[in-house]
Amino acid sequence: MRIVLDTSVLVSASRSRQGASFALMSMLPNPRFEFALSVALYTEWQEVLTRPEHLPPGLQREDVLAYLHYLTSIAHLQDVYYLWRPFLRDPDDDVVLECAVASNSQYLVTHNIQDFQRIVELGVMPITPASFLAFLRSSS
Repeated sequence: MRIVLDTSVLVSASRSRQGASFALMSMLPNPRFEFALSVALYTEWQEVLTRPEHLPPGLQREDVLAYLHYLTSIAHLQDVYYLWRPFLRDPDDDVVLECAVASNSQYLVTHNIQDFQRIVELGVMPITPASFLAFLRSSS
């Protein structure tokens, strides 16, 4: 099964080791699912996660870039040939949507379910990290 990870999941995982986002990121790579990543989504991850307010304590920008490089090495790299813009209220969310649709992802894992409700029309289900983990546990 293929999924897309919204930037909100990576930000949440970097802030706390207690939540579902960190648990999900700690499972990577995983034989039960793969995550898709486009150039535009990677660029957003890089821009957001290297902001000073998002840097985990004790880590530098270079540490975050190394982690993102690792994620790229285990991701399903997806080319996006068709842009759906504007489709969602937030233009930054459209790059996440485009990756999900282009990669035929089943789920878009996000903390911002409300922002992604329209993607159901395109065959992608928005789901929280906690719900996705529960789904994985129930289907094993």
